[in-house]
Amino acid sequence: MNRREALKNFGLGAGILIIGPSTLSLLQSCKNDAKNDWQPTFLSISNGLALQQILNVIIPKTDTLGANDLNLAQFIDSYMDQVASEERRDNFKRSAASFAVAFQAIFDKDLNDGEEVDFEKIISKYLNATQAEKESFAKRETETQDPMEEIAKLELNADSGSLSYLKEIRQMAIWAWKTSEEIGENVLWYDPIPGQFIACGSVEELGNGKAMSL
Repeated sequence: MNRREALKNFGLGAGILIIGPSTLSLLQSCKNDAKNDWQPTFLSISNGLALQQILNVIIPKTDTLGANDLNLAQFIDSYMDQVASEERRDNFKRSAASFAVAFQAIFDKDLNDGEEVDFEKIISKYLNATQAEKESFAKRETETQDPMEEIAKLELNADSGSLSYLKEIRQMAIWAWKTSEEIGENVLWYDPIPGQFIACGSVEELGNGKAMSL
């Protein structure tokens, strides 16, 4: 499977995250972090390890480097810890908890005991859901707004929260993957000294079929 096919499987053809220079600097600082000794600073350890598993499914290593080769879990965790707004941080942490609840309900096991095939199945369940299924998830969200039933609310909202969590990870991951130095310079169409502007040129001719590095 090539990179284009891998991204297409989970709808990664669009939706680039636009973030400022501080985030670009953070992304570059994560590229040399040790993978085996990493411990999350924002997420719990179990959610951090699950994040790596999720990213390995969404952007696996194929003919090019995958998400975990580029330490994108470290980047996402650091971004939420250092850059994201308080509201976004809270939403991300709550949706991570919802994902853990959904995982337990589906596989009868904790995140720590999850295998690659488990993560493939649960990611496909949510990111490949039909429009009717997504609307059903949202409906359950509106039906469980009783603050006196927090535990039941979390369980019933697991589907909606999991979908939100995976969509957020997917958006950040594809932006970070395409923006990383390794991918931008060695995989995408990279031209450090742009020449003339050709408004209607063929991508196949101008970039040898590759998207242009941003």
